[in-house]
Amino acid sequence: MLRSRLFARLVLASALLAPALAWAAPTIIYVVRHAEKTAEGKDPELTAQGQARAHTLGRMLGKTGIAAIFSTPTRRTLQTAQPLAAQSGLAVQTYDAAKPGAMIDQVKALTGPVLVVGHSNTVPELVKLLGGVAGAPIADDEFDRLYQLIVAADGSVTTVLLTSVAAPL
Repeated sequence: MLRSRLFARLVLASALLAPALAWAAPTIIYVVRHAEKTAEGKDPELTAQGQARAHTLGRMLGKTGIAAIFSTPTRRTLQTAQPLAAQSGLAVQTYDAAKPGAMIDQVKALTGPVLVVGHSNTVPELVKLLGGVAGAPIADDEFDRLYQLIVAADGSVTTVLLTSVAAPL
């Protein structure tokens, strides 16, 4: 009898704690659009200014203990993520921008800070899917917006919008 009561209480406690444990706590998630790109071709590379911005992003986030880096498989997003990946010794994991659900689930299951690199038309939706507030749409010529999503133990998310992730002139 005592065992069954104890078991019932453990089951109840587990059920009550499950929502809080849904985030295995990447306490901070960074979401950014790729840096400046050339106007050439269907899969353009970064411009010199974009490369400088990617290196700045890598320096900014390099000391945060990044646990994982996610990017769409385009050259511009991969090149934006690469300096941080090289500095942190991590491989960039690619995801399908049209179907980000699996990546979102992976991010929620990780511990430690995470970087997600996307596109002007996908970053606001990614921010929302991760529980943040996206704000205004990202303009075609806007490359300096960095979202910092701070996930509390209860799963609530605070959105901090950082701008001027500057590329050296």
